[in-house]
Amino acid sequence: MKFEKLGNIATIKTGKYDVNHSTPDGEYVFYTCAYGQFKSPTYSFEGPAIILPGNGANVGEVFFYDGKFEAYQRTYVVQNFKADPNYIYAYFKAEWKKSLHNKQFGSATNYIRLNNLTDFSIPLPSLPDQLHIANILSNAENLIAQRKESIRLLDDFLKSTFLEMFGDASTNKNKFQKGTIRDVVSEVKYGTSSPAEEEGLYPYLRMNNITPDGYMDYSKLKYINIVDQKEKEKYVVRKGDLLFNRTNSKELVGKTGVFNEDSEMIIAGYLIRIRTNEKANPWFLWGYLNSIHGKQTLLGMCKSIVGMANINAQELQGIKILIPPIELQTQFAQIVEKTEALKTQYQQSLQELENLYGSLSKKAFRGELSINKNQKAVQV
Repeated sequence: MKFEKLGNIATIKTGKYDVNHSTPDGEYVFYTCAYGQFKSPTYSFEGPAIILPGNGANVGEVFFYDGKFEAYQRTYVVQNFKADPNYIYAYFKAEWKKSLHNKQFGSATNYIRLNNLTDFSIPLPSLPDQLHIANILSNAENLIAQRKESIRLLDDFLKSTFLEMFGDASTNKNKFQKGTIRDVVSEVKYGTSSPAEEEGLYPYLRMNNITPDGYMDYSKLKYINIVDQKEKEKYVVRKGDLLFNRTNSKELVGKTGVFNEDSEMIIAGYLIRIRTNEKANPWFLWGYLNSIHGKQTLLGMCKSIVGMANINAQELQGIKILIPPIELQTQFAQIVEKTEALKTQYQQSLQELENLYGSLSKKAFRGELSINKNQKAVQV
């Protein structure tokens, strides 16, 4: 398969505006070097384009847009392709970030140079093969997007179920008993301030192990060694413990997850371990603290100190809540657990799809998915 440098098969330009050109009510999409699309009153580009951040933390990311749009002055726009643009886009997604390893510049702000792009070498099979490969990878990508949407809908389902079963806490239309979190807990403990290690007896949960949506994320674990049993009991978390992130940026303080693993782990000092008494199921408290009303309450009460916001254990226990009958809370917990089981299946399926995409991508750009070599083709 022949290779061509990008500079020979497409035009490469940058935008001409700074971020102040963005307006909330602009008619056109405005690409900067940040995630997310802003709006612009003007457009300078039209048609299929690959859009690449030229500086900052997102160098290496790749976006695609087909239509009228505007671009930031350090954002590169690749257009006027002498090949299928979707095929080129797929190759960028597979190889662009890897190609920049040890090729980025700047000590304070990371940036790339134009020749990073013009010299970027792309394998070019025949046009029918390009279309064939782009179609296969696009189908796989659509399946990944559908699975992610299914997972998101499960999260929305739990939020709507909580609201349907318990109502809005501000109106209490079901006339549930009122109280505070202090009324429904048996124990509230801070984590340890001991440093994390790469290896150790126990996984060490820190604030990044709770997602903003209130789920546990064990993908980036550190470890800790605690040999004293009394010391361990102060900080260990077990199945059913509620974990509250007491210190973070203002929008993230109060992240709350339920530890639902059979193994034991240790919590760091920025987390609070909460154990409920007979009046509350931890999944009910989790549902409230992740509800719109709960989030607004937390946002309104956190205190900012040197750029970080905080809610201490006493303030947490003072939060006013409704206390529905425990039987109703248990029903909600059962729904959560069934939904979480289904979500686990979806996440496994998502991982398999992402692995499939990676495998197809490697085969495609090694020339193993051409129409002639594979008449049976890979059906996705």
